[in-house]
Amino acid sequence: MNDNTFNILDYSTIKETISSYAMTDSGKQRVLAIMPLNHVKQIQALLSETDEAKAILEKSSSVPISGLEGIEAIIKQFNKGVALRPHHFSQLLSFIEDGLKMKRFMKDKEMLAPRVSSYVFGIEELPEIAAEITRCIRNGRVDDMANKELSKVRKQLAIANERLKEKLNSIIKSSKYKSYLQDAIISERGGRFCVSVKKEYKGKIKGAVLDASASGSTLYVEPEDAAAIQDQINLLVSQEEMETEKILSYLTGLAESHEKQLLQSIEVMVHYDVLFAKAKYSRVIGGSAPAVHNQKMIHLKNAKHPLLGSKAVPLTLEIGKDFQALVITGPNTGGKTVVLKTVGLLVLMAQSGFHIPADKESYIGIYQQILLDIGDGQSIEQNLSTFSSHMTNIISILKKTNEYSLVLLDELGSGTDPGEGMGLASVILEKIHQKGATLLATTHYSEIKDFAESEEGFINGSMDFDLETLQPTYKLKIGEGGESQAFSIALRLGMHPELIEKAHAITYKESKKYGKDQYDLFEKKELDKQISINRYKTKQSKGIEAEEVQTFIKGDNVLIKATNEHAIVYTGPDKGGNYTVFVKGTKRTVNHKRIQLHISAKDLYPEDYDFDIIFESAENRKKAAQMNKRHSDVVIDRDV
Repeated sequence: MNDNTFNILDYSTIKETISSYAMTDSGKQRVLAIMPLNHVKQIQALLSETDEAKAILEKSSSVPISGLEGIEAIIKQFNKGVALRPHHFSQLLSFIEDGLKMKRFMKDKEMLAPRVSSYVFGIEELPEIAAEITRCIRNGRVDDMANKELSKVRKQLAIANERLKEKLNSIIKSSKYKSYLQDAIISERGGRFCVSVKKEYKGKIKGAVLDASASGSTLYVEPEDAAAIQDQINLLVSQEEMETEKILSYLTGLAESHEKQLLQSIEVMVHYDVLFAKAKYSRVIGGSAPAVHNQKMIHLKNAKHPLLGSKAVPLTLEIGKDFQALVITGPNTGGKTVVLKTVGLLVLMAQSGFHIPADKESYIGIYQQILLDIGDGQSIEQNLSTFSSHMTNIISILKKTNEYSLVLLDELGSGTDPGEGMGLASVILEKIHQKGATLLATTHYSEIKDFAESEEGFINGSMDFDLETLQPTYKLKIGEGGESQAFSIALRLGMHPELIEKAHAITYKESKKYGKDQYDLFEKKELDKQISINRYKTKQSKGIEAEEVQTFIKGDNVLIKATNEHAIVYTGPDKGGNYTVFVKGTKRTVNHKRIQLHISAKDLYPEDYDFDIIFESAENRKKAAQMNKRHSDVVIDRDV
């Protein structure tokens, strides 16, 4: 496997999509680091895990994986001589609690998912750490009751702060000092509390000047009585910090002593995150686990390319049992390249332990390498032509190919002289097959069909094409080669069969008749198209909105919706969209909204059909015939 294979087959895109379902950064990175494996037992175990995880999600979509954020960064700070901060312990406690939630969550999943549910036994409960963190840390800080010394210091600190507040309030509220103060507020400078004094009354309040205003008119003075209390507070703050650090160091040491258990729990939780991300993705794509084995066989049933979504056409393919090489021929834009990419990508996904969007009956062999040549690969820097870049890549593939290779070649032999390109394509296919590789190749050379039919181990395939609609169906047909369909398309578009037959003889050196019925079918389509255009013009000329009125022509068999009666259109429409119709020998006027087409006139009657047979009585038709005869006689006499 190499980066070129991963990029062309969009393997990295699949992993990025799966990683988006992971709840943690560690889980996302773990998914992105996944690579295809070559050991059957290992792959089977991964697929089985995903099966069980998917079953759990179908029973309960909410899995308690949320406490992993930042936990690995905390563990990295262990044994560095620095105590963890209170918020670190809050994260650690959250992780331990999530581990307990996961154990409770998996308790009733043992029958549903025995393997996956057993992983919770690797999560340590760590009740001692949880209890100590709960006791010592509260609201993001070390709690007062973490130990007796801290409790005592914080009580003294509270008392000292209250005394300082009372002392300063007594000064700013005193009538004695009121005239000396600039503002009746308590200020803070350098972590110490003070009062603002007018410059001219500097000596009226004894104490140290801590600062002055920008203009110099105000001095910030710490009164002597307050200074002593402030010094006591600073001492108590230092004692508080010392006690806090003792507690944090104690908790850090306790956590460090359980580092091994914590790492084990983290590993289990990250594994769960990855596992359920894969299961969530499987549910989105309607995936399932294919059977995997060491035999070089691939069987995909109703497989879809996971990136095409609802646009994907199901692919059913089996290779390796009766034949080892599949050559797909057919027109461009028919879906040949999508087949190659689908097969290659699903093999990569299965070998990575990912579910694939295919029926459960699918199975996939294990390949050590997927070698491919898809896309023109043209390099401007290296000045390589399309053909040269293909050949450079294919030569490399020929050197690397062995019996454990899956080789995907797109438009083999293109970009050069058709005769030489076909010859090169044949020998390349033969050589890769001789090396024992599983081979899927596409080509637009119809001559390769003969090669695939005559070579043992090869089989032809083609992409189905609907000649009625002139559109590809993107369905793969095994056992028959495809045509470019150029002659058939030209015939459908109106080219005369004789010209097509001559072109076929020049191309294939053989004669072939192209049926007149196909040509007539095209003319019929053109006639239908012209009838539609004429009907539209009729509606426009009568002033009726084209998008609101369905038009009918004389002789159309219609259904009257209200009475469920069949009628024949006689005349119409008028300006109101009304038609005159014949129902059981009588004429009625019915609006176009009340009738719908049952059988069109062109499908019921020949082009020269005399509608008087339907709409006129026998007596009237007889009179009309007599009048026509007399008219003919008069003309003859006049000439004489």
